[in-house]
Amino acid sequence: MLLVGDIGGTKTVLALFSDEAGPHKPLIEKTYPSAHYLGLEDIVHQFLREFNPSIDGACFGVAGPVLADSAKITNLPWVIDETRLKSTFGWLKVKLMNDLEAVAYAIPILERDDIHTLSTGKLVPGGNIGVVAPGTGLGEAFMTFENGRYKAHASEGSHVSFGPADQLQDHLLTYLRERKGFDHVSVERVCSGGLGIPNLYSFLRDTGYAEEDAWFTEKLASCEDLTPLIVQSAQDNNNPSNLCVATLNLFVSILGAEAGNLALKVLANGGIYLGGGIPPRIITNLKQPAFLEAMRSKGRFREMLTDIPVQVILNAKAGLLGAAAFGLA
Repeated sequence: MLLVGDIGGTKTVLALFSDEAGPHKPLIEKTYPSAHYLGLEDIVHQFLREFNPSIDGACFGVAGPVLADSAKITNLPWVIDETRLKSTFGWLKVKLMNDLEAVAYAIPILERDDIHTLSTGKLVPGGNIGVVAPGTGLGEAFMTFENGRYKAHASEGSHVSFGPADQLQDHLLTYLRERKGFDHVSVERVCSGGLGIPNLYSFLRDTGYAEEDAWFTEKLASCEDLTPLIVQSAQDNNNPSNLCVATLNLFVSILGAEAGNLALKVLANGGIYLGGGIPPRIITNLKQPAFLEAMRSKGRFREMLTDIPVQVILNAKAGLLGAAAFGLA
């Protein structure tokens, strides 16, 4: 019996899996609001009190780098340590992996309904795979084919410096440095839900690229999480906010450019996969020419990037699925 967790800045999902049922069928599953707890141990204690399962080991995908069997969650004041978890709960085996590493391990066993194809490209069997996942933050990972199966590799590529692709993005970078005071503008600051979309909205509003509607200002005043409201308003066919539409268009272009960056860095001729919570909600926007154009607009390597298949992961529990697949194996 394996305890599996998908540990994120917004929520933590714990589930119990068995060899017999396999990674697609959790026996028990429960979601907890991460910020309401002091650490993962508190959530596991509650899970054990609620369900009293027999557990042989655990595998957790965590939103942060895993170094020397320990992880600090990027958007939470948590430190998770394999040795401490073994000692606290008496488990023989515990594995921590980056959350995008876990998502990557799900890719080889995703089913037809779990993905949406943006570009079929020309798949190279056994080719490297890249994963870009904007959600609360931005995650990246990649896979290589070794000894007959895919192996996932973690990355903190989302924290590299943002590179503007056009004049509008040049102005965005200047705005974030001079008006927001960021010494380092990472890709995550412009290509995520928790940071990126609100930053893009503020930039377009404050610099006069688009005007904020009075009715939308009232909505914002009573909203704690701006991103879902911005996305919903951009997609409202009856009464869209022009500023929200411009924000989402800019986000899609930046995401496309970053997908192309990763594809080049890892030579992802096995495909680029878009994960995280945002891409499944904006499929219509991603199907517009701007996304693929931004991904492929890399000068002499346009043709190679055009051949790379691009998929959206629709399965919201891909991280849990991948961690379970790895742990059971």
